[in-house]
Amino acid sequence: MKLDILIFGAHADDAEIGMAGTIAKHTAAGFSVGLCDLTAAEMSSNGTVEQRKLEAQQAADLLGVKVRTNLGLPDRGLFMTQENLDAVTAEIRKFSPELVFAPYWEDRHPDHIACSKLVEEAVFNAKLRKYMPELPVVTAPQLYFYFINDLGRTDLIVDVTDHYTAKENALSCYRSQFQKTPGEEYVSTPLNNGYIERIRSRDTLLGQRRLIPYAEGFATKVPHAVDLFTTGSSHV
Repeated sequence: MKLDILIFGAHADDAEIGMAGTIAKHTAAGFSVGLCDLTAAEMSSNGTVEQRKLEAQQAADLLGVKVRTNLGLPDRGLFMTQENLDAVTAEIRKFSPELVFAPYWEDRHPDHIACSKLVEEAVFNAKLRKYMPELPVVTAPQLYFYFINDLGRTDLIVDVTDHYTAKENALSCYRSQFQKTPGEEYVSTPLNNGYIERIRSRDTLLGQRRLIPYAEGFATKVPHAVDLFTTGSSHV
C-alpha cells in the first residue's frame, strides 16, 4: 500500500495533538494518510494498553486515516539501536510515502525527541540500496516536524479552521488521557489538567499572524520549495 503521507509518533495521540486538523484536511481532499505509533504507551500514567489501542483506532477512523500501525517498540526505550532504526526504516519502505512527519526535535518528553531522531535517520536510510536490501529502496521523501508539548521554530502553517472540529473530536477519543472520569482511579497529569484547552490556544496563536482562526505549525530542516505563482504546488 502506497501512502501520500506517513506520520510517526512515539505514542498514540502524539500526531493528533500536533496535526489532527492537517490530517483531516488532507484525507478530506482525497490524500491517503497513514499513522505509525512506535510504542503501545505501556508506561502511561493512565489507561491500559488495550484502552489506548481502542482510542487510537477510534481517532484514526474519525480522521479518515487509511491505516494505523504500531511497531511495538518499548515505551521509554526508543534508543538509537539498530533494531529500532530498522523497524522505522522498514515502515517507510513499506508505504513509500511522499511526505513523512515526525515530532519536533525539542520537547519536554524524551520519547518525542527520540522518535524525531529515529525517523530522521530512517528517512535517510530508506534511500540506501545496500541497507536492508530485502526491501525496495524509497527515495528520501520530504520530512516535516510537528509540535506536541512545546512550540518551536515554525516554518509552515496549515489553515485547519474548517477541520478543527475533527481535531477536537479525535482528541476526545483519548478519554483515558485527557479526561478525569469520576469513580475511576487516575493520576493527575498535565494531560488531564486543561491540556486540550492549551492546544486550542496554541493553534489559535499560530494562526493569528495570518488572520487564520486555527492553524497547525510545522518545521523543516531543509528549504521548502514552492512555486509562488502556482496554487496547490505543495501538499501542505
